[in-house]
Amino acid sequence: MTPPGDIPNPPRSAFPEARGWRFLFEDQPGKAGNPSYPLPAYSEFMPAPRLGRLPYGELESPLFSNSDPFGWPIPEVDEQYQLKPGLERISRQVMAHLLRLGRGESDSHIGEHNHQNLTGNPYWPPELASRAGSLAHERYVCFLPFSLSPTQDDKGRLLWTLFGGSEQGPETVFWKGFFSSPGEELPAGRFFNFLSQLLSEVYGESPAHFPDLLEGGFRILPSDQESGEGLLPSWARQFLIHDDSPLDDIRYLLTFRPFARLPGSAKERYLAGALHLLPFPGSLVFWGMPTYSRLGKQLPLAGQIPLLRLVSRYGGPDGLRVPQSGWMHEPHPDLDPSQVRAEVLQHDYVRSHRWDRLQRFEDELSINPRIEKIAKVLFSTDLQVMGLYDKPMARNCQLWTKDFELLLDGPNATREELKKAEAILLAGGLFGYRFVFPAARVGGHEVYWHRPVVTYLSASGEVSLHPNPPLGYLTAYAVGAADIRQPIELWPRLLDRPAYRSALAEYHSPHERYRHQTCLNLVSLLDARQDLGGDPLPASFARALLRLPKGLGLEEWLTFLPDPTDGSIGALVRSILAKAEGDPGPAASFTYPATATRAFELAYWNDIQKLAEGEYRNKDNADCVQDDISLSQETCQVRDLDRLGDYLISRHRQSIQKAEMEGKAFCGELPFQWKTDFDFPLFGGWKSNQENRLHERNILVVIPGKNRREAVVLADHYDTAYMEDLYDRSRGGSGARRSAAGADDDYSATATLLQAAPIYLQLAREGRLERDIWLLHLTGEEFPADCLGARHFCQRLVEKGLQLDLGGSTKIELSDTRVIGVYVMDMIAHNRDDDRDIFQISPGRGARSLRLALHAHQANLLWNTLSRQWNEAPERKSAPPARRSPDGIQVPPMAPYPSLFGEVRTKDDPLSSLYNTDGQIFSDTGVPVVLFMENYDINRSGYHDSRDNMENIDLDYGAALAAIAIESCARVAADAPITPNSKG
Repeated sequence: MTPPGDIPNPPRSAFPEARGWRFLFEDQPGKAGNPSYPLPAYSEFMPAPRLGRLPYGELESPLFSNSDPFGWPIPEVDEQYQLKPGLERISRQVMAHLLRLGRGESDSHIGEHNHQNLTGNPYWPPELASRAGSLAHERYVCFLPFSLSPTQDDKGRLLWTLFGGSEQGPETVFWKGFFSSPGEELPAGRFFNFLSQLLSEVYGESPAHFPDLLEGGFRILPSDQESGEGLLPSWARQFLIHDDSPLDDIRYLLTFRPFARLPGSAKERYLAGALHLLPFPGSLVFWGMPTYSRLGKQLPLAGQIPLLRLVSRYGGPDGLRVPQSGWMHEPHPDLDPSQVRAEVLQHDYVRSHRWDRLQRFEDELSINPRIEKIAKVLFSTDLQVMGLYDKPMARNCQLWTKDFELLLDGPNATREELKKAEAILLAGGLFGYRFVFPAARVGGHEVYWHRPVVTYLSASGEVSLHPNPPLGYLTAYAVGAADIRQPIELWPRLLDRPAYRSALAEYHSPHERYRHQTCLNLVSLLDARQDLGGDPLPASFARALLRLPKGLGLEEWLTFLPDPTDGSIGALVRSILAKAEGDPGPAASFTYPATATRAFELAYWNDIQKLAEGEYRNKDNADCVQDDISLSQETCQVRDLDRLGDYLISRHRQSIQKAEMEGKAFCGELPFQWKTDFDFPLFGGWKSNQENRLHERNILVVIPGKNRREAVVLADHYDTAYMEDLYDRSRGGSGARRSAAGADDDYSATATLLQAAPIYLQLAREGRLERDIWLLHLTGEEFPADCLGARHFCQRLVEKGLQLDLGGSTKIELSDTRVIGVYVMDMIAHNRDDDRDIFQISPGRGARSLRLALHAHQANLLWNTLSRQWNEAPERKSAPPARRSPDGIQVPPMAPYPSLFGEVRTKDDPLSSLYNTDGQIFSDTGVPVVLFMENYDINRSGYHDSRDNMENIDLDYGAALAAIAIESCARVAADAPITPNSKG
């Protein structure tokens, strides 16, 4: 026998049709010829996360490498915290069902109702089923190929998700795992080591008995003699047998062929206990179900569903996300519910949304259960069913009839198809379903990793997992038109970087608030260094990236780490940091002379007060809601959001006029219609849009810089949410939907834009702006509009259709200006009582967002440095500590300028609130973005309730944070250099 690894790989020219990741971008949104980029409300349809190259972004590093056209890197943190624990959890669940099948016990969900999944199934024919429970030699070796892909949840988390069994089938997945790219075989030793360890663990065979697997009685029988042989690596073909090959000396037969089609001698020897079949024949039943094969003619990926049915729903941050699947029945005269097996029915669904008051490191399924019937979850627009934050989820679901005819493919459905499916469902019957959160998308393709897990019963009778099975491969299909026969193929690359490996060791400190906090802190530092080009990080910036108790420094934190004897963790952190020698300090301020004044604080207070508690009352896009309870309220008669928008335009135009910048700076609106998948006729604003009686609009101020082809944006949202305490009957509410005053959420930010305009206009007059500044008032951030303005703005950026309407017939074309960064402000004026003087600098995805965060960090450092000087002035030095207004009318007295600590909370930081704002839309689109937000306490009063008023505002804190935001945007617009700094 040829020694392992000595067989040469076939030349690449033998695979002329091989295509790598470059082919995935052929249908990239925004690309010439494919400009369409629709952005649905995430509450109506949670879309696929986009990877590789975002619609408004550049090629992401290090996901793809030109030197590896078929590679897909898997970060260490994904493998350790999601994939490994998740695969173990789900494989044990699947094994429990397979053991029951093989032992002749109840088949649970495998057969589903009336055992129809096993009727006519060639992998479980009567001759095998009749012997279930009597095959004493069966060790239940299973090669389970799972179909996985990252999806996004409503907390902005990117979670590896189980879609079910691989639609490519177990044989293909298994053998592809012994290649590294088309035609590039892994060394034969990889297979021999895997098989030798398996046979040793399962059957007690000592590896010494297998110096040669041929002599040890191992052979391979492909499912199909011609195509099956083509799957095998060249070094495996020496083990091949044919249907008429003698089996007398064969003890272990690796075959994925249906049991019904095995040679008669193989069946006889297996049933007699003289032959071990690898894998267990019953583990292949998922790929032989006539029911799902029928559904697969209409739904190409239906082959994933049977295995998914054996795994319970899971949504926690550790492990694999598992969407719910099952059967439900709606009353119908021809359906007798007693004829349907109760254990396969699951009529209820635990709902969640991004406004749930829980942390991103928590599992919403166990903490905040809100249970509804699935039919209501999918289609109901009843106000009581939706509450304040829910919408129908049918777009994230697939439905089929009891005869396995496709009823709805939600992710690809039209409005008309949604309505038709609803009508059929409500007419009654038995229906199968699975919730679908679309797989990660690269360009115009969705990507799945087909990863096998090898399980078996050990000699002690325990379910065990092989520690080192093949890794399978990845496939990419055209979105909405998957052809599983001709995918683009990629191969996983498990990253094994020493620094990350050290960081992910389980180090604990007494300050941990959530699981893996210390390890994730270290990963944040490593990721930041990589995103910033590999350069050492300023120590102050590194400290801001860490989730540590306030006041705890880097050196002190390091002392709490139980460092290995070689000091690798301490050395790792220190290698990331820039040296302090030669520290030039932050550059001079662009805007603090205008914002670090009592006049600025007073103007800021007065603007918040006017916007929140002045004449504008009904400021949700859905106003006024046409139900009796809401209409009975004194003020719920007119939508004031439109008059508020007029006021903002007027204020900005006055600033432009006063700065003598007319004809150079402009303020206008970006109009659009509010469109949805479902009808919401009781939402007054939505209805008026459909009837063309009003439209929605973002409001934009364009302030010119020298380079008119680039702009940096400072944004807010000028709508408000409905008040939970006045709505929620469990809290004494009436069920009425009344708009909050919105002092903090988000007129603390709107007032910032009003005060920023004159400052930026003056910088423009002085020629100090290298690029444009855009002040953007976004509409419809709150529910039920759900980031409506941000979605429209991003869609227009990608499609190059951005026009500023100045009124009349005057429009300004802005599509040729590229937005290089966005600072979104959302809730910036409430200083948390139990953790004061902290705020969020929360960047979106990618290096460009992190660089925006670094600018914001340096603006924060400069504020803190200068505030110590300003506080030496007599009026500040003698001022009492800051306090809120006792009645919301009196202006709080002057106080010392606060020194604020901006925590840089990256996209994966469990404490980042980016997901709960418009910032998530910009990040998902690929627009560099940073969120400015207070140290958000999800359980405090004053958020989405009647107490979001002036009594809730901390003037000194909010004005300081507003000043830092204004300075940050100016720094980017003026092209200020980023200077290393280790102090602050």
